[in-house]
Amino acid sequence: MGEIVDEIGRVHRKVGTRRVASESAGTVLLRRTFDAGAAEVWSAVTSPERIARWFLPVTGEFRVGGSYQLEGNAGGEILECVPEERLRVSWLFGPDPGFSEVEVRLTPRDGSTVFELEHVSVVPEEFRSQYGPGAVGIGWDLALLGLGWHLAGDGLSPEEAVEWQSSPEARAFVTRSGEEWGRAFAATGADPETVTATTVATVAFYTGE
Repeated sequence: MGEIVDEIGRVHRKVGTRRVASESAGTVLLRRTFDAGAAEVWSAVTSPERIARWFLPVTGEFRVGGSYQLEGNAGGEILECVPEERLRVSWLFGPDPGFSEVEVRLTPRDGSTVFELEHVSVVPEEFRSQYGPGAVGIGWDLALLGLGWHLAGDGLSPEEAVEWQSSPEARAFVTRSGEEWGRAFAATGADPETVTATTVATVAFYTGE
């Protein structure tokens, strides 16, 4: 497994907004290059058996128009699927989730694959103002960390993953991730005090401190 600083530095992060119908949705974008071909990365992010090894167990009807459910997490509908290129799903969690979609895009490049994940969601203003984009971004950083380990053949067993989540290394990763999402938030022109407050609150939420 790579050093935490190296893993954090492999991801480009961007925060933005988008109009969805008459509402303003927040967006977080993560971009990382994996040393694997597009077919291998596509298999890792679409095969239920492999998803369970780096993310969470998943059930459903794996076709466009079908539904899926991640164990203890989000579920939704498979909206678009272009093999080895693009996957778009609704991403619904809780009793009243509102609009939320995730799109994964793959671009082959010299034997490696540029992986992009964009999450677009409409969230209550009180939640956004308290936690900022890092509330979504840190979770996806953790997911990409697991995917990277899986593709490198260095993944964790479910028992090891649970143990790792409470380790000093995991807390360091979450803290650095939160700081990077704070920088991405600041790049949008957000108020510095808001950036600091939301970063602290989100890191504390993920670390339990």
